[in-house]
Amino acid sequence: MGAALASTPARIVLAGGVTCCLGLVALAGTHRVDRQPRPAQEALADRSAEEQRASRARERAALPASPLPASPHPSATRGTAPEPTKPARPRPVAGLTRVQMDNARVIVEVGVELGVPRRGLVVAVATAMQESDLHNLASDVLPESYDHPHQGSGSDHDSVGLFQQRPSSGWGTVAQLMRPAYAARAFYSALAEVPGWRQLSITAAAQAVQISAYPGAYARHEDRASTVVDALL
Repeated sequence: MGAALASTPARIVLAGGVTCCLGLVALAGTHRVDRQPRPAQEALADRSAEEQRASRARERAALPASPLPASPHPSATRGTAPEPTKPARPRPVAGLTRVQMDNARVIVEVGVELGVPRRGLVVAVATAMQESDLHNLASDVLPESYDHPHQGSGSDHDSVGLFQQRPSSGWGTVAQLMRPAYAARAFYSALAEVPGWRQLSITAAAQAVQISAYPGAYARHEDRASTVVDALL
């Protein structure tokens, strides 16, 4: 973030010389994530065929810059509105690991910043529980996905990330979808396009976004997702 210097009408003469010292900063080397199988793969392998991730083949438009309009803050007309409060980093609940809880936290944090109501946060967390077991997954179909930080991998078409979104269906690039915050924003953007989603059941709202071959699979995550969202809020 830079700031422009305004010119002044009068020139100020500085006495003496000014000495500047330049420091050198060492660049940290990039780290390539090991491609060895992750524990998340073993957990996913045990799931039954009826609980496999959906095809999510619906074509999507490019993600808009601001997918969900934020409600104006009461103090907006009186000055700078305060920044949204970010969820805390509590201990894992509902049987989640630290990794899973941190991923859920990103999902909730993005929703809070977008002004998504609690019900939408539950829909998003429940969806990620079903799709990836709350792990940021690479794809065996897309070798380039391994070039990004990941916590396991899958092989459901070209689905990647927390929500198993498909680059070929217009959700975003592989690099974008491997970033949990972007993936969450893309999910909320799609949810906002569903007419009357606030009146739908959690599983119906999730299915409207994901287009799953097994729409009933989301329902079993509702209680745990609610517990996680409440802990983060």
